[in-house]
Amino acid sequence: MTIVCIDDEKLVLDLTVSMCRELPMKPEVKGFQKANDALLWLKDHTADITLTDINMPDMNGLVLTAKLKRLCPDMKIIFLTGYSEYAVDAFALHASGYIMKPVGKERLLSEIEHAMSDHWQTKPPVHIEAHTFGEFDLIIDGEPAVFTRKKAKELLAYLIDRHGHSVSRANVFAVLFEDKLYDRSMQKQLDVIIRSLRETLRKYDAEDIFELNRGNLRIRPEMIDCDMYRFMDGDIEAINMYRGEYMNSYSWAAITEAFIAQERYDEK
Repeated sequence: MTIVCIDDEKLVLDLTVSMCRELPMKPEVKGFQKANDALLWLKDHTADITLTDINMPDMNGLVLTAKLKRLCPDMKIIFLTGYSEYAVDAFALHASGYIMKPVGKERLLSEIEHAMSDHWQTKPPVHIEAHTFGEFDLIIDGEPAVFTRKKAKELLAYLIDRHGHSVSRANVFAVLFEDKLYDRSMQKQLDVIIRSLRETLRKYDAEDIFELNRGNLRIRPEMIDCDMYRFMDGDIEAINMYRGEYMNSYSWAAITEAFIAQERYDEK
């Protein structure tokens, strides 16, 4: 969990940040005295909750909330204020909570648990994740899968890049081995790589994501939580996660990287 705290009074801000860091869920906490600084940070990052004062000199908290909702629609907003007359306006903006200052630890914890309760209750556990931003990794039940062959891992990365489209063995070979001749010896080598991939997936009870049908290979994207797939679907968290790097280890990934970069540019 990531929490953003915004308050123009430094002592109040420091106390709020400190209390948040002591919460049982051990969140990452970022503090800002200026609303505009928080907005700039949130353009390239994501947060689950923002705790913000309402009466601030550089930007009214209610105006800030409207901007935050446009930037991060799913983010929860909790107001911290000494002015109860703002309550009606706060909840009109669909705030998730409202705490009168001075803020107490028990009330803070209660409001955060309430704000996030629907998220925690409805979000299903993820069995298989593909991390493609930066280096490629397959995460099974929270742990990185270990591949016995680098080419088997690269094969899976390429199939994930293809987003469920079928790829012929010859095409896979050309990607994995570039200028080498696809002769009988290398066909056997490709068989070894495919078998190694299937064995690794079977070990992690994830073999169902892979299909081999009449010489064509594909993965089932609906079974994988992939940052690149979510990016393409317009997921704000995935968009904010992207740092200009995609499957760094593989030269063939440059085409998709350029496409993602263009999508990010168009989004802005």
